[in-house]
Amino acid sequence: MLKFTTILGAAAVVMASAIGAQAQTALKWAHVYETSEPFHTESVWAAGEIAKRTEGRYKIDVFPASQLGKEADINQGLKLGTVDMIISGSSFAARDYKPIGVTYFPYIFRDPAHLIAYVKSDVFKRLSKGYEDKTGNVITAVSYYGTRHTTSNKPIEKCADLKGVKMRVPDVPAYLAMPRACGANTTPIAFAEVYLALQNGTVDAQENPLTTIEAKKFFEVQKNIVLSGHIVDHLNTVISKSRWASLSDEDKKIFTEVTQEAATRTTKIIEEREKALVEDFKKRGLNVVEVDKADFEKTVLEKVTFEEFGYAKSDWEAIRAIK
Repeated sequence: MLKFTTILGAAAVVMASAIGAQAQTALKWAHVYETSEPFHTESVWAAGEIAKRTEGRYKIDVFPASQLGKEADINQGLKLGTVDMIISGSSFAARDYKPIGVTYFPYIFRDPAHLIAYVKSDVFKRLSKGYEDKTGNVITAVSYYGTRHTTSNKPIEKCADLKGVKMRVPDVPAYLAMPRACGANTTPIAFAEVYLALQNGTVDAQENPLTTIEAKKFFEVQKNIVLSGHIVDHLNTVISKSRWASLSDEDKKIFTEVTQEAATRTTKIIEEREKALVEDFKKRGLNVVEVDKADFEKTVLEKVTFEEFGYAKSDWEAIRAIK
């Protein structure tokens, strides 16, 4: 009798463990950024916070630094079901729904505060709804990535100063708009190879946020930090169609609130780092150049059309009007 009771007890423990295992849902959250960057540290915070607020019903593992593939791969992973959540730019969302990419049009945002105001606007709701209707995926939060500036071998003050300059630019249509309007010869060199390309003269310039310029040490091989500020960049937190459909209304609310809190934390860290870096670069003896932004913007609007990217001018106007 004692033996039978022991067997029953063991079976009960196994069954309880099985039920517990079933009760916890494992999710994969992927991005391409380094573990030291806030896009990762705040995602890890959010994963823990979601577990806490759902009483352990979700276990989210965050995979940084392209562990689950490059940005195109993880976006595809949302469709294939190989990832549940990602952090990715609107340039990739625009591959499925072009209008949402209007946020990459040069000088559309005045500053990070304008970007965040847009995220709270009806324009954002409409554009993100368009993406959701097209893909089924849901953008739950948006974080500030950084304002994209230029580094170069020579000082750049006006748009025309870029004419003929060999400039590395990501192979994303909207990123190419400003350099090409100014007459630069754009080259889509892989990100990992940019430092060497600048060092050996394959290209004369590149563009990235100050935080990236510092992290990748581009300042070691380029002495001019040109504050062109042509794109106020951002990243979306996106949940896949299948995962979102599996969440209860209560859990959807938790995932949305937590990812938005993480985005706010990320934005604050990036803004603080950028402010400090301008002075830091000056202290290192770099030539920090203020540009004539009005000249850059005027040239872009004269030489680049919204239609060639699949954007609507009305969306651009609506975003520009946000206070």
